[in-house]
Amino acid sequence: MNKNLLIFLGIFASLAASRFIPHPPNFTSLLALSFYVPVILGIRFIPYLIISFVITDLIIGYHNTTHWTWGSVLLIGLCSKFFIKNLFSRLTGVIIGATIFYLVTNFGVWTTGIYGVTYEGLITSYTLAIPFFAYSIISTLVFSLLIETGYKYLKSKFDLKNFTQLS
Repeated sequence: MNKNLLIFLGIFASLAASRFIPHPPNFTSLLALSFYVPVILGIRFIPYLIISFVITDLIIGYHNTTHWTWGSVLLIGLCSKFFIKNLFSRLTGVIIGATIFYLVTNFGVWTTGIYGVTYEGLITSYTLAIPFFAYSIISTLVFSLLIETGYKYLKSKFDLKNFTQLS
């Protein structure tokens, strides 16, 4: 089987597993994967992540702010290359990624007019999303630590130098 197809299927399976099983709101691997796929494999794999996300959204249900979520995934992936240096840097990067997700997606919610397209509506959109942001931060840290641990284990067992960007 083609290596790129295997990578795509792995990304899709990782994302789908955390989105399809019952979970608290915003408690998925999405943000950690948005950060770590480009960190480990390279930014050329961001489309694999977005395509996986599109497929799972089509199954779960597309809504009028989904494109804002896809945009945040792209931004997180592109920003991740600035946080590769060490574990502390990467964990800082994933928290920044969760913040990007919060800011972009809730701006998208505000543009729908549900809270009014006013300054007060914008503040309401961000304020009401704070509990979801907390879930995002927690899940991003949990999945990031799982990815870090899994990567370290695989690195100790296999030669990953030609396969990943992360040293």
